[in-house]
Amino acid sequence: MAEPKAWSLKTYRAATRLLKPAANYVLERRLRAGKEDPQRLSERRGVASRPRPEGKVLWLHGASVGESLSVLPLVDALAEAHPELTFLVTSGTVTSAELMGKRLPAIAIHQYIPIDQPHFVRSFLDHWKPDAGVFIESELWPIMLDEAGRRDIPLALINGRMSPRSFESWKGKRRAAKELLSAFEIIIGQNQENAERFETLAQRPVGTLGNLKHAAEPLPAPSEEIGEMKGWLGSRLRWLAASTHEGEELPVLQAHRQIMGELDDAVLLVAPRHPVRGDEVELLCREQGFQTARRSKGEALTEKTEIYIADTLGELGVLYSVSDIAFVGGSLLPVGGHNPLEPARLGCAILHGPEVFNFADTYAAMRRSGSSGLVRNERDLAASLIRLLGDEKTRKAMAGQAASWSEKSAKTVLEALIEALEPLLLRAGIAG
Repeated sequence: MAEPKAWSLKTYRAATRLLKPAANYVLERRLRAGKEDPQRLSERRGVASRPRPEGKVLWLHGASVGESLSVLPLVDALAEAHPELTFLVTSGTVTSAELMGKRLPAIAIHQYIPIDQPHFVRSFLDHWKPDAGVFIESELWPIMLDEAGRRDIPLALINGRMSPRSFESWKGKRRAAKELLSAFEIIIGQNQENAERFETLAQRPVGTLGNLKHAAEPLPAPSEEIGEMKGWLGSRLRWLAASTHEGEELPVLQAHRQIMGELDDAVLLVAPRHPVRGDEVELLCREQGFQTARRSKGEALTEKTEIYIADTLGELGVLYSVSDIAFVGGSLLPVGGHNPLEPARLGCAILHGPEVFNFADTYAAMRRSGSSGLVRNERDLAASLIRLLGDEKTRKAMAGQAASWSEKSAKTVLEALIEALEPLLLRAGIAG
């Protein structure tokens, strides 16, 4: 006898059927807030902006920038194994769409994922008719999963990640969690901790093959842009606060004030996670009395610049490449941290805060290898930076260890994931 459907999901599905106008209202509000692309808003309603190509289409979905970047090595590896495939890559943010537009190969098509509303989802699936789907990390949209199941589209959830807070929330809705996760024929956790969370909720075995983000290619770093910025910096000591969130810039600035007391030629590069926060970050810097320059305004970094605000998209690779040390943001607040392998591959010594649950295993392994350092507040951050900026030998040894560790960890993850997906592709008539 089939297990009864979860009431919470029944209610959600019924409500979304009736509230199509509300979904449109939400989209319009997001558009006014700058969170949607006005040229492609129809895609969020499930209206495709491209024709479906002939042949097999494999659908890969990553919600935002980090997940979307994880898709890139997967597309390359799968395309090599299955050259007849076309890839449909979906994401839900403007930033991720812009990055995918720049970096996806010609065999891949990017579209925005539709809002989880029945009319929109059906329009999307009726047009694209994906032969199989692979979701990256943790996107669990009830309508999308339900409609894919009705069409017998085989799905996998790989690099599965669930924060401790989300896990605690889902534990109170176990029937709903199990029902949603039953849509996936394959579930693979990002690490052992995440695999155990998914196993608890799915009530079936879930394994792990390592973090797909370990396999990502180095971020783009055009040599001409690196050369220009190095020319601006000259011999100045420099450090980067990368992917910072609201509430993190203030302790970063306070740490830099302490550093300047010891090393007066030091310069801080700040790259907010969301470039639209450039005005906010600039105002904060000026309130703290710093001389600033802003990349989005085309302002050059001069000998008087104390803080350079890099509020542009897709240039983190350049910033890592010119920096001696990178503090990886999202880690002083309970955001969960960001990918430390990006700075590791581009020659940075790495510091991070304590809130790194998104990459807990990675950061722990890197600390054990001497590849990164933990700082808990602005005092720790300042002390570590003063030591590293003043000791070139230690700084270079730490950066070299990070690069070596990241290369070793990348080699096996992608191969293992490709092998694990073969049963899904076989059922979709792609492999074999």
